[in-house]
Amino acid sequence: MQFQSDYFNAYHSLKLARDDNGVLVAEFHNNGGPFVMSAQAHTEFVEAFYRISQDRANKIVILTGAGGEFITDVDWSSFGDAADPGVWSQVHDEGVQVLENIANIRVPVIAAIEGRAHVHSDYALLASVIVAAEGATFQDVAHFGSGIAPGDGIFTTWSYRAGAGRAEAFLLNPQPLKARTAYEWGVVAEVVPNGNALSRARELAKLYLKAPEVTRRNTRIHFIQPLKERIVREVGYGLSLEGASAADLVRSKQAKPEPGVQKGKVA
Repeated sequence: MQFQSDYFNAYHSLKLARDDNGVLVAEFHNNGGPFVMSAQAHTEFVEAFYRISQDRANKIVILTGAGGEFITDVDWSSFGDAADPGVWSQVHDEGVQVLENIANIRVPVIAAIEGRAHVHSDYALLASVIVAAEGATFQDVAHFGSGIAPGDGIFTTWSYRAGAGRAEAFLLNPQPLKARTAYEWGVVAEVVPNGNALSRARELAKLYLKAPEVTRRNTRIHFIQPLKERIVREVGYGLSLEGASAADLVRSKQAKPEPGVQKGKVA
C-alpha cells in the first residue's frame, strides 16, 4: 500500500484505502458496518470529497458501502430541528457542497453497490460507472414518502441518468428499484452476482488505468460536465424547497396533539 495521505483517517463514516496503483476505495460505514446517514457524516463528507478531489495521487476512485449495503437510512434526530433556519442553512450548504465536490473528482469514479442504496443514491449516480450486485436495490426513503420534497440532488441525478419521467415516478412512489431495472433504465452499467460489485469495480479500475493519466482525467471532466452544470443550477434551489417542506412537516407535527391530549387537557 502507498503511504496514506494525512486525511485518510480523519473521518468517522468514510474509510479510505488506496492501493499501489492509486485506486482509492471510499467506503461508507458506521463502526465498520452498514452506513446510516447522520449529521456528523453529512458534515465530514464535504471535506472528505474535497480532499479526495484535490489529491492527484488518487488515480481512480471507487465508492462503496460496508456490510453488504450502500446507504440504508437516515438518523433524522441527529440533524436537530429542521424548522430552525440556522439548522437548515447548514444542511443546505453541505448538501450543495458535497455533490459539487464529488462531481469535482477529476478521475474516473466507479460506484460498487451491494444491498440497499436507499439514501443518497445521488452520490452513486455521480460516478462514471455503476456496478450493482444482483440483489441491490435503489430507493429514496428520505423524501416524498417521509413528507419532504426531494430537492437535494436526487431528482437532478436520477432525471439526468434515467430521464425526467422515470425519475418523477420513482421519487413520487418510492419503492425499491431492482438492479436489473436500473440497468434497463441505463443507470447501472453492469449487474454482477451478489458480493462481487467491489471486485468488478477493481477490474474496471485496472482497465481504466491502461489509459494515460491526462486522458483519464480529461475524460472524467468531459463526461461529468453536463451533470455538474445541472447540480450548480438546481441543487441550491431544490434544497431551499426541501427545507421549506421539512419546516412545514416539523411544524405540522408540533401542532398535532398527542393521542389522549385535547386542548391542553389529558383525557
